[in-house]
Amino acid sequence: RALARARPACHEHALARRKVAEAPAGRMEPAPPAPPAPVAMASYAARQAMAPHWMPVPMPPPANTEVYAGRDDNPVQRTSEQPLSTFSIDVDTGSYANVRRMLRAGVRPPADAVRVEEFLNYFDYGHPAPASRDVPFRVTTELAPSPWNANRQLLMIGIKGYEVRQAELPPANLVFLIDTSGSMDSPDKLPLLKRALAMLVPRLRAQDRVSIVVYAGSAGLVLPPTPGNRHAEILAALERLEAGGSTNGGEGIRLAYAAARQGFVEGGVNRILLATDGDFNVGTVDRGTLETWVADQRKSGIALSTLGFGGGNYNDAMAERLADAGDGQHAYIDTVQEARKVLVEQMQSTLLTIARDVKIQLEFNPALVAEYRLVGYENRLLGHADFANDRVDAGDIGAGHEVTALYEIALAGSGGERLPPLRYGATPAASAAAQTGELAHLRLRYKLPDQEQSRLIETPVLRSALRREPSPSLRFATAVAGYADLLRGGSNVGDWTWTDVTTTARSALGEDRWGLRHEFIGLVEEARGVTGDNARPLAAE
Repeated sequence: RALARARPACHEHALARRKVAEAPAGRMEPAPPAPPAPVAMASYAARQAMAPHWMPVPMPPPANTEVYAGRDDNPVQRTSEQPLSTFSIDVDTGSYANVRRMLRAGVRPPADAVRVEEFLNYFDYGHPAPASRDVPFRVTTELAPSPWNANRQLLMIGIKGYEVRQAELPPANLVFLIDTSGSMDSPDKLPLLKRALAMLVPRLRAQDRVSIVVYAGSAGLVLPPTPGNRHAEILAALERLEAGGSTNGGEGIRLAYAAARQGFVEGGVNRILLATDGDFNVGTVDRGTLETWVADQRKSGIALSTLGFGGGNYNDAMAERLADAGDGQHAYIDTVQEARKVLVEQMQSTLLTIARDVKIQLEFNPALVAEYRLVGYENRLLGHADFANDRVDAGDIGAGHEVTALYEIALAGSGGERLPPLRYGATPAASAAAQTGELAHLRLRYKLPDQEQSRLIETPVLRSALRREPSPSLRFATAVAGYADLLRGGSNVGDWTWTDVTTTARSALGEDRWGLRHEFIGLVEEARGVTGDNARPLAAE
């Protein structure tokens, strides 16, 4: 009907133009009526109805409604004013894989999508493992010159949990909580999700239990608690899933916890794996309300981890915070290879928690350290009094997990200070720690999984440990931190460029068993392209 209405109008305009062309010289016919002024149309259908029949109207691109929590980089701290730095560990990696998805699509990631600590913790750095299980992990430090300012140093803190073979894993009670709403109807969402979880199924044993809960407009139990060795039955239930409807995530989470309580394994692993694009739009959608509810449930011994999928409407803020509240991990699945990494190669660390509420506190010596800055962990900062408060929640670490943190420090009188000198600032008095060359004192608190009282590990950071050259592990961590900072705007790495990032990374590739470090170099080039930085070409291989 719209085309029928459009044709007469076009025909009248054509006749009017022909009359003007055929009129004798010196005689003008009235000008044809001017077409209506363009107006903003509210919909594709309205624009199509107004268009001439010969003019195609392109479909509008779908609106991007992805959600990321805002954050500012940690500031430089003057040690004399603030000698303490306290934060919770973080083993999430979702930010790295999500940004990789954007770069491969030729899209510049928003700065808030880049969480430096999750970039760092995506990679293994070969931190030494504990000698025995008496202490569930080992803490090490390394100190070397900063690559973007020779007058400053980088301090790397490494934590490595003890390894557990699959045969030694305790029985697992797993609930797959799967978003089957209409927003999941895309190849990179529900179909990829089904393939990802299907990779985990062959690893399940008779002593394990699996349930499947789905949610769209309403939630439902697709598979009640089922022995893990019934692989065909579990895979068939996954394969039957289809996307459609709105997203009542709150109802789904409640049903998943009910299923987890039904299949609860005393002394085992009890965990919900929430697989979603995070686009909750029905029921309880307030993030704070869901976080509070999930945090209350963790007291029952059931953890919640999140697996993010897809783009365009991905709610990263929701997925990350729910995992934090549920004492779980947040990962993002953008490829089948990433699914294998998270759910097969790292299954023991994803599922088995070996230490809870792990907190780090550094006390810097103002007589030797003028300034410091914690790289990343902005949403994991803790109040200094929270460090010894066992009622304050913090991050957990799984079997075989590595955690890496970086500080950039400026020694007193080094010329690497970034803050202006204080007119009335007092010179820090020499201390016994300064006499021994102690730059900082590292404290770490953790709880064993079945205990409520924390344990304390302490170790000094000595000036004598300063290396002239960083190890390959620290070099690669430096490249990753520089890459993340450049994606966020490059305010903390001086004159460093993408060329410097790739050169540093190439010098520290190591064994690279899974090819992740080589892939990283390719992503640096992708990042260079989407940021439009063509000032210096990348060095050749």
